[in-house]
Amino acid sequence: MTEIPAEVSTQIPTEHDYHAEAHVLRGHLRRPIEQNIEPQVPIVLRDRRGGHLTRFNEEVSIEGLITYAKGKTRVSGSRSLKHNGWVTLSTSIMEGMNVFEILTADRVVSQVSTDHPYVDGHIPRVTFLGTQFTNLSLSGFPITLNLNLGICGPKPANDRSYLQDANFLNAVKTQTSNIMNAKGLPNELKARYAERLANVERLLGAVNSAEPRRDEPSVICSLVESINPIPIPGVTSFGNVLVVPEFGTVSFAEVTVGERMYPDSTRPDVYFELTGVTMDLGCVGHGSASAATAAANGHTRP
Repeated sequence: MTEIPAEVSTQIPTEHDYHAEAHVLRGHLRRPIEQNIEPQVPIVLRDRRGGHLTRFNEEVSIEGLITYAKGKTRVSGSRSLKHNGWVTLSTSIMEGMNVFEILTADRVVSQVSTDHPYVDGHIPRVTFLGTQFTNLSLSGFPITLNLNLGICGPKPANDRSYLQDANFLNAVKTQTSNIMNAKGLPNELKARYAERLANVERLLGAVNSAEPRRDEPSVICSLVESINPIPIPGVTSFGNVLVVPEFGTVSFAEVTVGERMYPDSTRPDVYFELTGVTMDLGCVGHGSASAATAAANGHTRP
């Protein structure tokens, strides 16, 4: 008689809450003007019925410093015809991006889709298919991003959380360590990535622990493995991070994978948030901004 491992879930969910949200731009400028950038084109789907929602706007200008021609967001949730589970999709699109006439793109798309199977479906599959950067450039020079849309890997075995999956965590550790140990990485970034690495190593150390989660951990990785050289003096790249003298630091396609506890659940739910462009600005302008953010997860109950 074949034994079923203890950690394999045998519960069949009967209810599912869809959760997806997106926005096109947000941030806070400090120089040359002081201005908070409220989330642009925000949209949220959070219910059991699912459905499809869209929003858009056009010709947005933050005092001429950060502009875009069109912003679009879409979220949807529906039953899967493939396996009778639940599929959630979140998309954020920025067209005609222009940041201080330095960083531009014809189109940036962030897309996240989660797929909760009907059986062993507490933890979803995830895909970032649809994510793209069209004619991304720095002062007119092309920025070529080498993407790895499969950074999260397959759905972990036995319906385990991604943050308890050694394969995923080791992939994040390798990516983070490569950036932290890169020659020439500025000290501020080195400290940031050292903190991220310590966080991943802590989670790896608890992979086989039977202790229940007492926090809501998260890790940050990227769909970008590397950036091709750009022929501008002083410009350097480290994994998905571009360091531009007199402009600042730009990170592309960062993914936050985290856990969130719901009051009616004994297990945490996993969420995925993708931001196409994250900017920490300095010199010609000061502040921070992020473009094209999409997030998705879901919550099943037996």
